[in-house]
Amino acid sequence: MTRLFTEFPKRIADITTQLTTQGIPLTAPATPAAPPDPDDPWGSNHPAPPVDRTTLAWCTAVQMLADHHHTAIEQQAPAADALLRELGVRGLAQLHSDLHHGAPADYRFTRCPYCAGLGEDPTLPDCREVGCPPQYEFAEHPHICPVCEGADYQPEWFAKKRVADLDRWLATSLGHGPGRALWYRGQAQRFRKRR
Repeated sequence: MTRLFTEFPKRIADITTQLTTQGIPLTAPATPAAPPDPDDPWGSNHPAPPVDRTTLAWCTAVQMLADHHHTAIEQQAPAADALLRELGVRGLAQLHSDLHHGAPADYRFTRCPYCAGLGEDPTLPDCREVGCPPQYEFAEHPHICPVCEGADYQPEWFAKKRVADLDRWLATSLGHGPGRALWYRGQAQRFRKRR
């Protein structure tokens, strides 16, 4: 567990070193407010806040974008800035889904890009930062990952469970006698052997 938690500072250090080498500031400056558009009264003209590029969420977002697009990190910095400004840490789940052509990511089978499948918030926030009720302050409870929402990444266990559920559903399906269910079970076993 402690070895996994040492990976998170390393991720930040790698990204910030690359940014520093390229001469990119570690804080994305705040953008000025846009002038009001009379044709769009509902449009936002609020200034965009600055973004800290040394946070784990920003480093994760820029790494995901760079890896997916096979580009350098400095090319993806504005996209990571926009994601963190608009959606914050929870936007990493949306980004992960978007990078998989909009398909939802099942974090029981796919490792969470933020917490690496740990299920716990890798920044180890205290209860005051998260907003836990006062009675939990001294309970030493973990805070779940805001991206995968504490999903238990165990693909081997969940895959076996899913196959067992499928067998059960096939055996009890309506309109099929026991002979048909045995045929389906045989097909499922043949499929498993091929993998």
